[in-house]
This record gives sequence, structure tokens and C-alpha cells, in this order.
Amino acid sequence: MLAATLLCITRRNPVHAVIYLVTGFFALALMFYLLGAPLVAAWEVIVYAGAIMVLFLFIIMMLGLAPQEVPEGPGWQRWGPLVLLSSSLMICTLLLIFQDPMASKEIGDYYLAPQALGEALFGRYALAVEVVSFQLLFATIGAYILGRPLPKGEDS
Repeated sequence: MLAATLLCITRRNPVHAVIYLVTGFFALALMFYLLGAPLVAAWEVIVYAGAIMVLFLFIIMMLGLAPQEVPEGPGWQRWGPLVLLSSSLMICTLLLIFQDPMASKEIGDYYLAPQALGEALFGRYALAVEVVSFQLLFATIGAYILGRPLPKGEDS
């Protein structure tokens, strides 16, 4: 998972980066499954590796994004933001690991059954689920409008 994610953020070709990101999502789903959360693993594959990554690939291919050129300048300008972000994420991760509030509790205290989650999503939060689905529809329409070729004689 870490190797795929590292390859994702270091690739210049956007299609290759998305393919590596999908690989990382599949590896993350496998980790969820091995940790005893098969429902979360299935959602990871269906929602992230499936729907969202297909949408990303669709947008990248519609917009015709080409691989970026190698940036000019000293190495610290290219790698500085990555090192800063990685170190801050590592510090936050270590803080969360060492200060885990749920470490002393039983798994039953925060386990959510699939039936209860389904009842919450499609009962109590049905409106929010529908709003999100409309937002994804509008994003797809927007990607289509941005990616279509202009009619002849029309300048932007």
C-alpha cells in the first residue's frame, strides 16, 4: 500500500498516478479485511477504487491532461513541501497511536452492524445521501461540459 501510494505521488503521468492510487485503495481494502472489517473493505473497493477512481480517470481523459514536465529549481523547492507534509502527517499519526482513546474499550463499544448503518444512511440521513448523489451528478455534467470540444469559430 505504501509503495503504491508513493508511486502515485511521484508519477508525472496523471493516468499512471490514478492507476497506482487504485492499487493503493485495493491494498487498503485488504488491510481493512484482515483487521476484521469486511464491510468497510467492500465499501473501499466499491466507492473509492470503483466509482471515484473511474470518475477521476474519466475527467483526466476528457480534459486531455498531459504528463507534466520536470520542474526547474533547487531540490528543496521540489521536495520541501512533500517532506513538510509527510513529517506533519507522521507526527499526527504517532500522536493518534499513542493517545488512542478507544484502546481501553471493548470492540463492542464502537462496533456498528451493517444493518444499523444501512438504517441510518437510508432512514435518518436519506436526504444527505441524495444530496451527495446529486453533487456527483453535477460534477459529472460539469466535467463533460469542460471537456467537450468548442464549436468551430467560438473562442473561449
